[in-house]
Amino acid sequence: MATNKHATIRYHALDKCFSNYGRKFFIEDLILACNKAIYDFAGIEEGVKRRQVFDDITFMESEQGWSIPLERFKEGRKVFYRYSDKSFSIRNIGINHAEAEQLKETLAILTRFQGMPQFEWLEEMRIRLEDTFKLKGNIQSTVGFEQNPFLKGLNHFTGIFNAIQHEIALKLSYQSYRQETPIQVIFHPWYLKQYNNRWFLFGLNHEYSSITNFALDRIIEFEESKTTYLKNANVNFDEYFEDVIGVTVQKNVSTEKVLIKLSKEIWPYIESKPLHGSQKIKSKTDKDVIIELNVQINYELIALLFSHMDALEVLEPEILREKFKSLSQAVYNKYN
Repeated sequence: MATNKHATIRYHALDKCFSNYGRKFFIEDLILACNKAIYDFAGIEEGVKRRQVFDDITFMESEQGWSIPLERFKEGRKVFYRYSDKSFSIRNIGINHAEAEQLKETLAILTRFQGMPQFEWLEEMRIRLEDTFKLKGNIQSTVGFEQNPFLKGLNHFTGIFNAIQHEIALKLSYQSYRQETPIQVIFHPWYLKQYNNRWFLFGLNHEYSSITNFALDRIIEFEESKTTYLKNANVNFDEYFEDVIGVTVQKNVSTEKVLIKLSKEIWPYIESKPLHGSQKIKSKTDKDVIIELNVQINYELIALLFSHMDALEVLEPEILREKFKSLSQAVYNKYN
């Protein structure tokens, strides 16, 4: 089955043309019909070519498609197309072989989310799809996602997710690692983010009118608040996290130029999996590579760099270099 953009829209546009016995559809008419259907759906002028329409017809006639009963009628030097069976339409038959294969692949991926909060419906949906489209017997996962179904706090995920979707303010009971007793917070939930296998909730702290994040595993309980929900008016969270590694964003704090010397042994790993989107090479020799990051200095950056401490050296800024000196000394003292 063709996987190019808007293929399904073209198939159904052609199907309507082939079913229409009120006029003759030549190749130019089929092209116009496909372009109009795409424009009506997406508001763009796709510019479908003759070759694409011929390929679509070939696919629709194949067993992988719908085995459509298409006839060709010559009129002078031109040819028009029409179903030999007036009652035939691809809308009247089930999914084709290629669609069934794509559906099986989709189900295999979706099974990776089973057991995750908010995805309890997957098992029932999988059974219904397998039974309806006769997909049983060969669906197994070929994709593995990093997840921890035993993570504390996952039981809060569904309720918080729904509160975001339905714009409901919450009263949270929260206790961080540094607090001896829980605190109560009126919170307007906006966004859920996963980092390092943990989930974090972002939103507006009602008392301070500032964006705050709470780790789900430190939320003890929550309930709906009667406080009027304050919507997210201007925070684009893709941009919000642009200058950081992890989830800790410091308000009114500028990014820093961070220079790091990497050993040649670790460089292939860092090259293929950059520490941050701002990563760029400053110099490269046979022995090492110096890279530059432009990020806020936060806990997650320090933890990430420290996890590779034997293979890198922080060169700048000096405050971060001093931090790693003290951390290195503390580790040395423990094992000396």
